[in-house]
Amino acid sequence: MVDAKKFIEFGKKIIAIGKNYEAHAREMGAASAPKDPVLFIKPTSSYLRNGGSVLLPPGIGEVHHEVELGVVIGKGGKDIAEKDSMDHVAGYALAIDMTARDLQAKAKKAGLPWTHAKGLDTFTPISDFIPKEAVPSPHDLNLWLKVDNELRQNGNTSDMVHSIPFLISYVSRIMTLEEGDLLITGTPEGVGPVPPKSIITAGITGLVDVRFPVETREYKA
Repeated sequence: MVDAKKFIEFGKKIIAIGKNYEAHAREMGAASAPKDPVLFIKPTSSYLRNGGSVLLPPGIGEVHHEVELGVVIGKGGKDIAEKDSMDHVAGYALAIDMTARDLQAKAKKAGLPWTHAKGLDTFTPISDFIPKEAVPSPHDLNLWLKVDNELRQNGNTSDMVHSIPFLISYVSRIMTLEEGDLLITGTPEGVGPVPPKSIITAGITGLVDVRFPVETREYKA
């Protein structure tokens, strides 16, 4: 078994869950959260370690923050029973799903994937690994995020529509989960724009804090 603390280095995929909090689904224009989980994949090249700079390409339009609880898979599997799901969890991390909202809206309108909007380099800021043993109640964690010290998001994982065991089981029926994969479980309400030269701070109360400056990326060619 590989060292789960190094999931950022060896994990093969980031599986993201959309609209897994009712209030966020409504703020995005939906009447309610969808009955079935909404899945999309982010590349592991989008990881950004604590303290690194979120880079916004020129002309990207509005980019939003989405603070989320990440679940680190410690034991792979396919068709995992919901009752066995937590046996496959090695630990957790705080993740921020950065989203180019204008690009996403354009893709949605055209019926296209969200890859460009979600998969840019530095668009998954991530905390260090949090061992499973340090989190006795993953469905009762306070997630918060500030931009330039303005509190934007402050929610609790108890408000998830679909639980962590259900999501692990559900995803494993679609694709094989592998050691080091990260499942990000959706964001509470309060998403909003992040301008260049701002500072994002976020955390899981009592467990971890992170800080990410936001800068404009300069193309090399």
